[in-house]
Amino acid sequence: WNPFSNLLGFQVFQRLAGVSGALAVTAGAYGAHGFKNKDPDDYSRVLYETANKYHFYHSIALLGASRCRKPAVAGTLLLLGTGAFCGSLYHQALTGDPVLRKLAPYGGVFLIAGWLAIAI
Repeated sequence: WNPFSNLLGFQVFQRLAGVSGALAVTAGAYGAHGFKNKDPDDYSRVLYETANKYHFYHSIALLGASRCRKPAVAGTLLLLGTGAFCGSLYHQALTGDPVLRKLAPYGGVFLIAGWLAIAI
């Protein structure tokens, strides 16, 4: 039994939540300005907005994960999920290349598992 394991998980994932939140704000600002002259129904814009919304949600979830019983498990799952889901959508929105698109469903599964890890 390591009395510092939860404390270390708390500190690491709390900091990662802060960095992730800052990146989500930065990405949101970029998207608001970078896509401003495009059609609001443009698929790349919709993808980008979806990625950014989920990035924000899961940055907040990561902060919550830092306080749960198993912060390393929940935090790792949320980080993997955010990277795979949001990352693949950001990539496709910015490049038009759907090569990473297959990662999105796996990212979604990791996100769901991360939320469940917070619950247990």
